[in-house]
Amino acid sequence: MGYLYRNFIPSLARQYRCIVPDQIGMGKSVVPQDRSLYRLEQHVSNLEALLLSLDVHDITLVLHDWGGPVGLGFATRHPERIKRLVLMNTWAFAPWPGGPFPLLLELIRSERGESFVLKKSGYLEPAIKGTTHHPEHLTETIMQGYRAPFPTPESRLAMLCWSRDIPVQETDVSYAEMKRIEQSLSLFRHTPLLLIWGMQDPVFSPAVLQLWQRLYPHAQTYELEDASHFLQEDAPGRIVQRIEAFLQATRV
Repeated sequence: MGYLYRNFIPSLARQYRCIVPDQIGMGKSVVPQDRSLYRLEQHVSNLEALLLSLDVHDITLVLHDWGGPVGLGFATRHPERIKRLVLMNTWAFAPWPGGPFPLLLELIRSERGESFVLKKSGYLEPAIKGTTHHPEHLTETIMQGYRAPFPTPESRLAMLCWSRDIPVQETDVSYAEMKRIEQSLSLFRHTPLLLIWGMQDPVFSPAVLQLWQRLYPHAQTYELEDASHFLQEDAPGRIVQRIEAFLQATRV
C-alpha cells in the first residue's frame, strides 16, 4: 500500500509527478468481499484503468513485491507508455522462483490460514517485522499506520487473497497471467532499468536478483547488504537518492 512509500514521495515529488495507488483492499482502498476480484489479472486491469484514465506517458514504474507482476502486467500491455523501470525485491516468473516457500506464506495457504489472517490478524506484523532487517526502525507510530486499514476480519481479506494467489504450479488460477507477463518481459531489454535489492530478503533471495540480471544485462544494480524484503523501511534515504540519480541520468 502507499504508506510503504511515505519516505519516498516528499523528495521525488519535488521534481516528478508521483502516482501512488493503493491496490484494492489495501490502504485506503475499498475492500470488496468478492474474492474473484483479488486475482492478478484483475489487479493488472485495475492499474490499467487508472493509468489510462490519467492518460500518462513516459512512465517510470517503481515496483516492489506484488507490484512487480501487477506493474509489469500493465507494462506488457502498454510498452509504448513505459520510459523506465525500477524493480525492488520482486518477481514476475511462473512458477515461483524464490526457492522453498516462506513458512508464513505456507501457513496462509493452508486450511488454517483463513482464521489466522482474518480473525486473529496474525499476518501483518510478522510479515513486516520478520522481513525488515532493521525492525528497530518500526516504531509503534509506524506500526499503527500499517495496522490502521485492517481493524476487522472483513478488512483483512486482501492480505489473505494476495498470498493465496501466488502462482506456484500450472493449476493455480493466476499461473497463466503470470506466464503471459513473463513471456513478454523481453519487451524491456532496451528500457532503462534499475534493480535495487535488499540482500537479506528471505522471500526473494539474491538468486531472484540474478534472474533479473540475466534477463536485463543492461540494468544498473544497487545492492543493499543491510536491507531485507521491506527495503523501503530499511534504507529509504539511500534508495531515493539512487532513484533520483537514475532518473536524472536517463532524463533524455
